[in-house]
Amino acid sequence: MLKAVILIGGPQKGTRFRPLSLDTPKPLFPIAGLPLIQHHIKACKRLASCKEILIIGSYTTTTMAQFVNDMQIEYSPVIIRYLQEFTPLGTGGGLYHFRDQVRAGNPTAFFLLNGDVCADFPLEELWAFHEERPNALVTIMGTEATRQQSIHYGCMVQEPTTKAVTHYVEKPSSYISTLINCGVYVCSLQIFHTMADALQKEKTGFYSSNGQGSPPPGYMSFEQDVLSPLAGTNKLFAMQVGNWWSQVKTAGSAIYANRHYLELQPRPQRQPGHVLPHVHVHPTADVDCTAVIGPNVSVGEGVTIKAGVRIKESIVLNNATINEHALVMYSVVGQGASVGEWSRVEGTPSDPDPDKPFAKMDNVPLFNSEGRLNPSITVLGSGVVVPAERIVLNSIVLPHKQLSRSFKNEIIL
Repeated sequence: MLKAVILIGGPQKGTRFRPLSLDTPKPLFPIAGLPLIQHHIKACKRLASCKEILIIGSYTTTTMAQFVNDMQIEYSPVIIRYLQEFTPLGTGGGLYHFRDQVRAGNPTAFFLLNGDVCADFPLEELWAFHEERPNALVTIMGTEATRQQSIHYGCMVQEPTTKAVTHYVEKPSSYISTLINCGVYVCSLQIFHTMADALQKEKTGFYSSNGQGSPPPGYMSFEQDVLSPLAGTNKLFAMQVGNWWSQVKTAGSAIYANRHYLELQPRPQRQPGHVLPHVHVHPTADVDCTAVIGPNVSVGEGVTIKAGVRIKESIVLNNATINEHALVMYSVVGQGASVGEWSRVEGTPSDPDPDKPFAKMDNVPLFNSEGRLNPSITVLGSGVVVPAERIVLNSIVLPHKQLSRSFKNEIIL
């Protein structure tokens, strides 16, 4: 028997994802028609030996209850539960706090997945790789990045024949390796002994410094406190994959992930309007037959798309309305938002450089060194109203704003 643990953080995380995370928690934000972490659950369900999925975070149980209940029904007989941290405990602290829940039933091992990554998760191959190495405590799914981008991730140096990780540094200050950590692991249950030692060191450091500058007791970074010390002990291994992988840190990365998840989905037989691949349209959406949608568009529940509308490379959330002849490109249209007739809502894609092999998304800061807004996708918060014949370009509009004019490269508070 195997289990899976999905780490989703809490509401104090994901600030770069605002305003989209103001009314929908980032782990539940719909990408390609499914909440972000449902893609993780689907991947785990494909493993016949995976019997239980635990979601760990510091969101309230009421926030997650409906989603967990829906998942339990849809993916039965797999048990799916949410475990709330009493306070944010880091990527390792929450896992260690709920160790008894993970060990219950004596699983052979468990998968550990970060909730903010998107991938074509090759979990069966990862499990087979881990099983072939009986002394492995943790197997990391790794991928290649460019030399310049690698320092923004956990970097690994690997022994070429055994695939053992000999050196691991989380977000190093200088170049170490182009092999990076994808935030997807297989862990043996014995890892909890290593975590206990790491936590004891953290507590000793906390009390010896009188709590000054140290994280609170119980807080632990899985990457820095567990993986780094394991490197070079012949108990940490990495499987390099060539599959698509990305992090979801910003609204721009959601559009990029949306495209790749749509490519992985089977194309439906019939869809309303003139649809280019790859597109997800919710069955309850009302799409005029003259609208042209795609490529790479997700249309949510209860959306109305009227005559002559053009949408590409965008996500349109539940109950939004796109009026006649409007254009939406490289944008996220929030829940219940409205785009007026002949209006144009457009952003700038932040995709990886196609000319650089292994390039990942650059999660650039919101503002450049001159204090100006960096070009990015346009985000309309929930309930935003764009009047007829207006242009909203490279802008972020906070929820429930009624625009009176056109905007370019602005944040509308």
